[in-house]
Amino acid sequence: MRINLICIGKTDDREISERVKYYQNRLPKHWNFDIKEISDVKNAKNLSAELLKVEEGKLFLNHFENSDFIILLDEKGKQFTSREFAGKIDHWMNSSFKNIYFLIGGAYGFSEEIYARAQEKMSLSKMTFTHQMIRLFFVEQVYRADQILQGKPYHND
Repeated sequence: MRINLICIGKTDDREISERVKYYQNRLPKHWNFDIKEISDVKNAKNLSAELLKVEEGKLFLNHFENSDFIILLDEKGKQFTSREFAGKIDHWMNSSFKNIYFLIGGAYGFSEEIYARAQEKMSLSKMTFTHQMIRLFFVEQVYRADQILQGKPYHND
């Protein structure tokens, strides 16, 4: 199974990028974890929020196939503890999914087409964070899930 994180836009904060790489590099190779950054929509300033979501949705759809499992990182999604998230990842790893994609949308969220395509929605917090920070928080939680599943002492609860 391959775990993918797809994000709109690049991270321009060097410190956040370094921390994302730090946790990404600590993951075992068998996790097959990958981050893809999709370029921002051209002329986004000239588009309404709805049209921008539609255009971003088209870009997302170019990156996965019908058989792939899609989870939106979305404020309307279900929240999990770190142990529950580790359990979900363990379940997905033992399923028949070839690819799991976690999506971080643009500033206005996701288009209706992307909501319809996704199998799950997950929220990392009730608070709002920058898209760059969400990348870091998510990758750290994937690393934490690995440590939980291995029974290592990184996670304390």
